Formats: sequence, structure tokens, C-alpha cells
Amino acid sequence: MLQRFFIFCSGADTQILETCSNGERNKYAGIGATVFFTAVMAFIASGYALYTVFDNVYIATFFGLIWGLLIFNLDRYIVSTIKKRDNFKGELLQAAPRIVLALIIAVVISKPLEMKIFEKEINQVLLEEKNAMTLDNKEQLALQYTPKIENLNQDIANLKSEVATKEAETNALYDTYISEAEGRAGTGLLGKGPVYKEKREKHDAALAELNTLKETNTGKIAAIETEIAALQTDYDTAVANSQPIIDGFDGLMARIDALGKLPWFPSFFIFLLFLAIETAPIIAKLMSPKGEYDFKFEEQESVVATWITQKVEQRKLLLATDGELNQQIYADIKNEEELYRYKKEKAEELLRLQADSFHKLQVKNL
Repeated sequence: MLQRFFIFCSGADTQILETCSNGERNKYAGIGATVFFTAVMAFIASGYALYTVFDNVYIATFFGLIWGLLIFNLDRYIVSTIKKRDNFKGELLQAAPRIVLALIIAVVISKPLEMKIFEKEINQVLLEEKNAMTLDNKEQLALQYTPKIENLNQDIANLKSEVATKEAETNALYDTYISEAEGRAGTGLLGKGPVYKEKREKHDAALAELNTLKETNTGKIAAIETEIAALQTDYDTAVANSQPIIDGFDGLMARIDALGKLPWFPSFFIFLLFLAIETAPIIAKLMSPKGEYDFKFEEQESVVATWITQKVEQRKLLLATDGELNQQIYADIKNEEELYRYKKEKAEELLRLQADSFHKLQVKNL
């Protein structure tokens, strides 16, 4: 039962194989098993690759099965069409398109399994890339908010500097009128004279302006700090909203890119392994010697080709003979007087009928 299934997978003619030796049937069962297990590997690899894309086991299984059946049908078709002849170059040329296709399929099959084998290493590379992307993202977003925040902080500093300047000026006026009262400066007279009063009034006016300035600037600073807090909140919100996108940066393309950043040597040999698996049906058919099945299959093809050639030649001869006979028959008819007289009578009758019809038509019109 299993042997019959693998023979079916090889694409061989089961009727011819039944007349061959057991060793010949085992050879084609081995070729069919290679075709079958290549399709199984294609199903597993494509299923895993699609699972990383859709994250749904049912979708991945369905499309993986379709891909496996496609590879199975393709391998079975090509293996069955490679005919063993005494010309290895011709057989190799016939299999060349399939070998090129095997290179492509080997890459498609090997990459998903490489990603599974090196999953931990790929996750480490992705983690480093995500961290770098997070920092870059924060820096890029900061470029939108930092200049505004710095300008607002500078406005706060200017307001505070304005208050400090006014405060220093008021303190200087305070020291001036105190020194005047103590006789340490100005007129040098001890006591609160007219000069003292004048300087005291200047100080009091400056102090009132200072208090007003403090109140005004405090309100402005509070408004600016509110604006800064709002900008900081917007920045934090933008960072939080973009972080899930970075965290989700682990799709198929990202993993393939991360795999490419790992050492190439192990991945290369895994690729060679799958290339060998993928080309195994073709190589097995090419390397197998010409056996009993091949001779019988060639004989059957020769019988069919000979029979078709005979039929075509017979049809050609029949057509040529029929043409010659027709020419001879019509030539004999042409020389018969009875047929000539008969056709003459019919022609005369036709002319008379035409003349009568024309005459009736003319009389009717008159």
C-alpha cells in the first residue's frame, strides 16, 4: 500500500511498473518518497512563515497546505517528464528550469525555518533595534517640542530676570535712603531730612512697581508653565502612542532582516540543506540508471509514435488517391455526348423561361 502511494508520487506509469521487477518498483517508490517529503517540508516551512504574517494557525495551515500541494504537483510533474535516454546533457537541460526554480523555492522554504531555529538570537537583535528605535523616536519627537519648551523657559527666565533687576534697583534705593538717614552718604547729616524723604519716596515708588511687576510676572510665569506642562503632556502622549508601533516591529520582514544580521555561515548551510532536499527528486531521477521501466516506457512510446505515423501517412495516400480518381472521373464525364445534350436542353429551357418572364413583365408595365 505504501509502495503504491510512493509510486503514485513519482508520477510513473503503474501499469508498466507492475510488469517490472521488484527492484525497479522500489527505485520509483524511493523517488516518489523524495517528492512526498519535499512537499511535506514545503508545507511546514510555508505554514510557519504564514503564521508569522497572519498570526492565525488556521489560515497558516490552509495556505501552507496549498503551497505544499503546489510543490508536490510541480515535483511530480517534472520528475515524470524527465525521460531517461542515453544523453545525460539532454536530461540535464530538460531539468535545468526546475533546478533554477529549486533555488528560489529553497530560499522560500529555508528562511522561515531558519527564523525558527535562530528565534532567540533574532529576538535579541530585534530587542536592540527596538531600543534604538525608541530612543530615535523620542529624539525625533523632542525636535518638535523641545525648541518651543526652551523658548518658553527662556521667557520665564527673562521675566524672573526682569523682577530680579527691579528688585536690585529697589534694594539700591533702600540702601541709599537708609545711608542718608544714618549720615553715611549723601548729605552726611544724621536724621530724616528733606533729602531723606525724597530718596524714601523714590524707594517706595520703586517698591510699588516691584510688587506690581512681581504680581504681573508671576501670572505670566504661571501661564507659561501651564503651556510647558501641556507641551510635555503632548510629547509624552506622542511617545506613548508611537511605542506600540515599535513594540510590534517583529513581523516577517523584520525577522528576515534581523536574520541577515546574524553570522551567515550557519544560515548558508541550512540553505544548502534545503536546496539539496528540494532538488533531491530531480537529482534522484537524473542519477538513477536507465532500467527496465525506462526501456518498456520507451518501447510503448515508440509503438504509439509508429502507429500515429502510419495513420498520418495512410491519410495522405488516401487523399492523394481520391484526388487522382476525381480528376479522372470528371475528365471522362466531360467527353460524354449524352450528358452534353442533356445540359444543352436544360439551358435552352431556362433561356425560354427567362424570355417569357421578361415579356410578361414588360406587358404588365405598359
